[in-house]
Amino acid sequence: MPKLNKPRTYTLSDFDFALPEPLIAQHPAPERSGSRLLDGRTTPPVDRIFRELPTLLNAGDLLVFNDTKVINARLFGEKATGGKVELLIERVLGGNQVAAHMRVSKKPEVGATIKLVCASGHDDGLCATLLGRWPNAEGPLYRFVLSNDHGDDPYTLMERHGHVPLPPYITHTDSAEDAKRYQTVFAKNPGAVAAPTAALHFDEALFAQLDAMGAKRAHVTLHVGAGTFQPVKTENLAEHQMHSEWYEVPQATQDAIADCKARGGRIIAVGTTTVRTLESWAQSGKTSGDTTIFITPGFAFQLVDLLVTNFHLPKSSLMMLVSAFAGYDHIMALYREAIARGYRFFSYGDAMLLERQG
Repeated sequence: MPKLNKPRTYTLSDFDFALPEPLIAQHPAPERSGSRLLDGRTTPPVDRIFRELPTLLNAGDLLVFNDTKVINARLFGEKATGGKVELLIERVLGGNQVAAHMRVSKKPEVGATIKLVCASGHDDGLCATLLGRWPNAEGPLYRFVLSNDHGDDPYTLMERHGHVPLPPYITHTDSAEDAKRYQTVFAKNPGAVAAPTAALHFDEALFAQLDAMGAKRAHVTLHVGAGTFQPVKTENLAEHQMHSEWYEVPQATQDAIADCKARGGRIIAVGTTTVRTLESWAQSGKTSGDTTIFITPGFAFQLVDLLVTNFHLPKSSLMMLVSAFAGYDHIMALYREAIARGYRFFSYGDAMLLERQG
């Protein structure tokens, strides 16, 4: 009998690569749709400008976007002892409660109140009271009550006093440019602490082009968490504990996807967060909830045909996702090409267009 080829087993080291530091984009391109687009559907890949995307699609194709809105989730303050504290709000809970990452030299006791900095400079009693860990006693996050003298809700307080939660590899403090450009032009549902970066390249002129050529649009929501920047740390990928993110697939989008499939169109996911949302729904049958889906090579995609995505961090779960989608060897070759051609990487960087293998 002929021998069957065993599927390759991938380890963390397989997803590492050397990236010259100057290629990490610190600022967005002057125009959203003026960034570069590496068309990775062919070998060799083709250099394009992002605004050329409509010429690569067909009438009747469906682009699915993540309409989450980045919140000003980073807050600064100090303990009663004077020690500095930084909070990164990961999720808004009920009753003015939030779940947050906390950076501090010595953790405060449960019940301690942290005085937060008011962006206006006027003291309105803004503070955070520590209730414990979240989602349980051993959880990685901390549960706080946010409050001020006016009884404002957490979203209002963050909008007024918080900072744009720029990724750790962007070295400047947040600015007015970041407040505008680290947000999609169609952002709707607040809750993300990181932008769905592939969608940052779309502007109103590009949407007009897509509409004119007959492409359709739909939206899902996935509130991107800070875990998206965390590298996988276990060499054995099966041991990795994926972070949890909340998602929703509206009925209108479910209908749009069914219609697209019926007419023979293609589903184009704009960003890995859209992929995670659609494939979580396809896998679980649940149109909303928390997902910890971890997509690695060998994953059976059910919905997405094409993917628009930025370039991702070495050893990240997103490197594994794109490798599962377009093929490991193809992705690694594309990354080598992108580095050689001087493409800009990560959140403010350039994009690529990928086709599902098989």
